Amino acid sequence: MLTDLRIRNFKAWEDTEKVRLAPITVFFGTNSSGKSSLGQLLLLLKQTAESADRAQVLRTSDRDALVDVGDFRDFIHHHDQDRELEFELGWNQERPVEIEDVKDPDVSYSSSRLAFSATIFEPEKARERMRVRKFAYALDPGPFGGGFSAGMSPDPKKSTRYRLDVHGLKPLHNRGRAWALPAPSRFYGFPDEAVAYFQNTEFLPDLSLALERTLASISYLGPLRVNPERTYNWLGGAPADVGTAGEQTVQALLAANGRRLNLRHRQRLRSFQILIAEQLQALGLISDFEVVPIARNRPEHEVRVRVRGAADTVLLTDVGFGVSQVLPVVTQSFYAPRNSTILMEQPELHLHPSVQKELADFFIVASKAREESTSGKSVERRTQFLIESHSEHFLRRLQRRIAEGSVEPSHVALYFCEMKRGRSTIKELDVDLFGHIHNWPEDFFGDPMEDVAAQAEASLERQMNGESARP
Repeated sequence: MLTDLRIRNFKAWEDTEKVRLAPITVFFGTNSSGKSSLGQLLLLLKQTAESADRAQVLRTSDRDALVDVGDFRDFIHHHDQDRELEFELGWNQERPVEIEDVKDPDVSYSSSRLAFSATIFEPEKARERMRVRKFAYALDPGPFGGGFSAGMSPDPKKSTRYRLDVHGLKPLHNRGRAWALPAPSRFYGFPDEAVAYFQNTEFLPDLSLALERTLASISYLGPLRVNPERTYNWLGGAPADVGTAGEQTVQALLAANGRRLNLRHRQRLRSFQILIAEQLQALGLISDFEVVPIARNRPEHEVRVRVRGAADTVLLTDVGFGVSQVLPVVTQSFYAPRNSTILMEQPELHLHPSVQKELADFFIVASKAREESTSGKSVERRTQFLIESHSEHFLRRLQRRIAEGSVEPSHVALYFCEMKRGRSTIKELDVDLFGHIHNWPEDFFGDPMEDVAAQAEASLERQMNGESARP
């Protein structure tokens, strides 16, 4: 699970400062305030780690990319190519990273808390190719440093070569191999020579692998979900996720048929499809839901639902748009593997305000859900949600649940983003145990009394002119 993020010189962000990331993290704010850019940076790192090109520092765009940020000049703050992109990422993982010095048995480190930082620039004489200024990993990072860290930075004697920077362990050169290192692999990886040239650095690939696994655990669901279809083909495969527009939602539902989950410890485990149906019912959208083949041994399937108050089931295409739009949100929240981070933009889109409130309850439940393990016992899924929202109803319900004690304030992180003098700013909302926000931004959701006051003034003026409320 991601624990914190800091970004400097990316798009409208000159410096976010350190942003705390909780199991439920929600970004509010005005349009074009930089909210989406926070997730874009994470997706940029993810797609780079998944790229086959190890020499490419950042995979900024191509046809199949999750995000297209253009070239260095396009995404660097104020398009100032003399600036450097910097970012820091912290996370907790289930299994600790073990570091041992094979040459000194007294030197060893172990931690499930890790951090990574990197600085990327574009050389003045080679504007077309980015380079890594430096990067570093830290185990059990703290405010005062110390402990173990390892990274790379340019060799002061050779501008195109690098050196290994390790704190807490002394790398020992192999005889005859006291050479500088080639450039890092992508923005985060130690080249093979970083192990081959030394006697006690075989642990370095474990650090890169830890970051790769963390980035691989991130999935993304955008605000514009695909329209429902009358039939869906499924040939037995299991998609990685529901797709950025929810286009693989039904296939994911069918692929997860053998999985069993529950919402709290000791609760009865239910099948995946039954759990999804229950959550749609809890949102107040339907009374029945199922995915069925149109005939035996056929790949075509139908999604049939019964809305509240209706007598018959109908196809997903024949009910309100909101059901098909929220189905990918609900499905991905439980389909994602354990220890996943899910980025979602405007999950409340096309939903009635009453359902937007229920959606806040849904994320609280989903973030605490459990799943049957290979041993048959249910274990915590530890799903993290990073959500961009414009819904006041969503926020108010979160405040209420904090006040009621249904969710701890530490389990939720709420932020307000806005644009000031050409740069984005971010402020964490100070929420106490009673759900009160002590630093409510001015005009957070606009002035709620503006239209009420204007209506009253117009009404009074028309009455004074002798007009009647009834024609």
